[in-house]
Amino acid sequence: MSQVTTAQRTRALTLVALAELLAMGLWFGVSAVGPQIAAEWGLDSTETSWLTLAVQIGFVAGTLLSAVFNLPDVISARHLFAVCALLGAASNALLALFADGIGVAIALRFLTGLFLAGVYPPGMKIIAGWFRTGRGFALGVMVGALTLGKASPYLVNALGSDDWRANAMVASLLAIVPPVIILLFVKDGPHAMPTQPFDPSQIAATFTNRGVRLANLGYFGHMWELYAMWAWVPAMLRASMRTSGDPAWLAEAGAFAAIGAGAVGCVAAGVMGDRFGRPEAAAVAMAISGTCCLTIGLLFGGSAAMLIVVVAIWGASVVADSAQFSACVAGHSDPRYVGTALTIQTCIGFLITTVSIAILPPIVEGIGWRWAFVILAPGPFLGIIAMMRLRSVPS
Repeated sequence: MSQVTTAQRTRALTLVALAELLAMGLWFGVSAVGPQIAAEWGLDSTETSWLTLAVQIGFVAGTLLSAVFNLPDVISARHLFAVCALLGAASNALLALFADGIGVAIALRFLTGLFLAGVYPPGMKIIAGWFRTGRGFALGVMVGALTLGKASPYLVNALGSDDWRANAMVASLLAIVPPVIILLFVKDGPHAMPTQPFDPSQIAATFTNRGVRLANLGYFGHMWELYAMWAWVPAMLRASMRTSGDPAWLAEAGAFAAIGAGAVGCVAAGVMGDRFGRPEAAAVAMAISGTCCLTIGLLFGGSAAMLIVVVAIWGASVVADSAQFSACVAGHSDPRYVGTALTIQTCIGFLITTVSIAILPPIVEGIGWRWAFVILAPGPFLGIIAMMRLRSVPS
């Protein structure tokens, strides 16, 4: 194995993180303009929620297919990343240009999620191939970048055109760049394993390996909270601004802060994970975010500034632990099939998100925004238990 310099690793991390940032704008590229689409097409809240749910379900389908056929391990992760990013950009562009009803939009959002399944886990595998020491920090930077990418459509919506199609199209234009970055400027790292033969037993190994199982249980609790928070905090902020009489643009800025602050949290948790332990870093993040679940509603309809500050703290903590779960799985799984293990983890985790996203609207209708997010709190607190048990399992 040739010696790799710190500069080479830093360059690879920077380029992959940039590629993830630009590609992941596709995730909420349409959800961010959901209110405008709902007004134009006459959608209710349940129909509008499918602009996000369809992406989650598509992602689950994509990761399931990828895991069953070991795609991130039997073919080049870089090639898989590049092709899927381009196809995701095309799916989103078709919606922005031609969709005129919720049925077509749901189908195209499903395809966008399906193709993003070939971007997120392979990106993690590429980074794992460059880093052994400092892997928690590196994955934290990458997840922070993709978190900022997912937040970017809300910033575009706050500052951009009044035409939702133009704002949604921005995400597709940005997502054309990542394939070029990954194919032309990023190489496989020194710790990357060669492509492996198809091995269906690797799916079962995800559940029989105690370290991987505990890391996944923590991740599942984390995912119960994460995407429901990302999907519905913008709606809560809009409703709160209407109640308090504050400008509507503050809601879009607050939504960007809620998601974008996760970039800072991911990097901070990465540093903490490498220094003090990944289970410990994840547990601290979940303790903070779980507390926010219980208390954020008390600020509804009050001071806009205070609400945005607390939402940003929640946003920084709610995703901070994400990379630590991935690093734990990478550290405990068979190194030849890290891509499959990470893909199975994300597949089940995102399946869980479809439930928590879907149950929030009826809860809001029943009890209002003040107490709705309390339903998410069990996820992080159960995740803490799994992380504390993982501490005793050697990598």
